[in-house]
Amino acid sequence: MNKVKTMAMAKDLVVDYPEVKYLDTTHILGKEYPVLVHKIDQIRDKNVPSSTFQTIVDEITTIELVEATRNFKLEEYEIETPICEMVGHRISGKKMVFAPIMRAGLGMAPAAKRLYPQSRIGHIGMYRDEETSRPVKYYWKMPKDIENRMVFVLDPMLATGGSADAAISELKHLGCKSIKFVGIIAAPQGIDVLQRNHPDVDIYVGAVDLGLNKDNYIVPGLGDAGDRIFGTK
Repeated sequence: MNKVKTMAMAKDLVVDYPEVKYLDTTHILGKEYPVLVHKIDQIRDKNVPSSTFQTIVDEITTIELVEATRNFKLEEYEIETPICEMVGHRISGKKMVFAPIMRAGLGMAPAAKRLYPQSRIGHIGMYRDEETSRPVKYYWKMPKDIENRMVFVLDPMLATGGSADAAISELKHLGCKSIKFVGIIAAPQGIDVLQRNHPDVDIYVGAVDLGLNKDNYIVPGLGDAGDRIFGTK
């Protein structure tokens, strides 16, 4: 099947939605990092086993978090190498929380903790009501001083934006003033929701797909990320 026909078939599945203008707060990282496009397209393949899927999600998350933290300031400190004393550098004064939206977001947490061992991990339990497509919160656990920390909300798929919007709104209600969203694949609809409701939140995603189908799955997407990470389907 040729490329044109393949794209046309995918577009036929997409529900019409007005064109979305992306703000400066939205960062589509695949435009800057070809390796992200390469890895994201690997996990789109429905035949990729769960173990490989998990590994690649971990690699993608690592790359994206490096970019999402690129503006962190450094402070100097003294260290001694095997050769001599020197002035080293470390990230200055950042208290971070990585908050995966369960289940799929849990697949992104190990990379976050490995990059920043001193960070805390919060947990956001939400599921999408199959009839209304609205997010339903069933679990919430954050550090007690969450309002004083920079929070990264993690979720591989930004589809309707409902879960991410609800999670960010709850964090703001708790007093959080520094929030970022990190995902892997987004639909324009999801980005539109976050941009309109949270213009102060930076969005980092690897790719923006064509849109959503009638069941609110991203097209072409990669299916249910939670099922593919945990091998439950």
